[in-house]
Amino acid sequence: MTMLAPSLTIRRLAPHRYFGRVSAVMGLMIEIGGIAQVLSVGSRCVVTARSGSQLLCEVVGFRGSRAVALPFGALDGIGIGCRVEMIDADPVVYPSPGWLGRVVNALGEPLDGKGPLRHGAEARPIKGAPPAAHARQRVRGKVDLGVRAINTFTTCCRGQRMGIFAGSGVGKSTLLSMMARYTSSDVCVIGLVGERGREVQEFLEDDLGPDGLARSVVVVATSDEPPLMRRQAAYLTMAIAEYFRDRDSDVLCLMDSVTRFAMAQREIGLSAGEPPASKGYTPSVFAELPKVLERAGPGTGAGSITGLFTVLVDGDDHNEPIADAVRGILDGHVVLDRAIAERGRYPAINILKSISRTMPGCNSAAENAVVARARRLIAQYEDMAELIRLGAYRQGSDARIDEAIHFQPALDEFLGQIKTEPAALNECYMQLADILGMEPPAA
Repeated sequence: MTMLAPSLTIRRLAPHRYFGRVSAVMGLMIEIGGIAQVLSVGSRCVVTARSGSQLLCEVVGFRGSRAVALPFGALDGIGIGCRVEMIDADPVVYPSPGWLGRVVNALGEPLDGKGPLRHGAEARPIKGAPPAAHARQRVRGKVDLGVRAINTFTTCCRGQRMGIFAGSGVGKSTLLSMMARYTSSDVCVIGLVGERGREVQEFLEDDLGPDGLARSVVVVATSDEPPLMRRQAAYLTMAIAEYFRDRDSDVLCLMDSVTRFAMAQREIGLSAGEPPASKGYTPSVFAELPKVLERAGPGTGAGSITGLFTVLVDGDDHNEPIADAVRGILDGHVVLDRAIAERGRYPAINILKSISRTMPGCNSAAENAVVARARRLIAQYEDMAELIRLGAYRQGSDARIDEAIHFQPALDEFLGQIKTEPAALNECYMQLADILGMEPPAA
């Protein structure tokens, strides 16, 4: 249970109370009659089951004179005639610094057994709007994410938004945990949207660890929860990140995954009667994606939200609809390659397919020169990799290929990293320059 101060509770009381009745139940959908004229899309209501228990619902559409709502829980005990009471039309949350080190569900309720949450005095809307484009600060400065391959080849700047694209089982969650533990950001907000329930505790204890959790807020909605809970987990993650950003903190927001958020929105849209479009995704999915992703980025003050959003590509197809839409919104992408993971190199980042759009402007000329030469050597080796493995290439045929073969083992080792090994940003450039025999960039 969450606890609000008495003054906050009084301020949240509505001047009127509206009651209706359940008129139909179809699948996961509830039709509500009697109060449709005072409800709107996004309104919240509570349905009292025949057993006396209460179920929170959200209005997602209308059918004739009835409102269509979806539940935040199971529909057991709900039938025709059950009483419906309208509550907050604009859901809010009251985060505070006391939320650091805590694990909450999509409704902002504690899941970690550490007692009630300490709530702040400021209400934050769950579905907040991003700052006005003309009022936002520029992306500036670098963020140390503690991962060598990302720090050097796809350097991330404060307020940047990056996508991590990968198939299942290629190491997305482990990569996120490394960044959460070793980042130079002040606060980390992690949203586990549609995560496997079995893996949540493993992520918290083994991957994130006590040190990482101490400066993090973790929002969890497991895969067995209703689509409204999975969707709201993404909204709540962004709302908490915005709270710390507005306190002038540099926030690292990690969301795993945007694809499951899109799947939840697809379920909601189909239940509300939307027509399926590309691969069954409804039009509202592509309308909601930018609303969520644009909330990350620089603020109007000193704070920023650096967003890293994982995208679970269906069948390793990086051109499927959600991956394609997200890639067009974000400021860069990191691609995890199954073939690299099968060779045993983790994190399995494909350097040649990954890019940071803000990186060249944040780097010095010397840093860009080191990275450009390393990329060129990796590309030259990959172009000839099959011939080299088959023994069809003869050494001395091409000086550039010989150089790439010479540096390949050291570069491959540089890109590999175990999850308990942090890598400082400045040291990464120095190590890469040392491998290539170049002048190290100034710190």
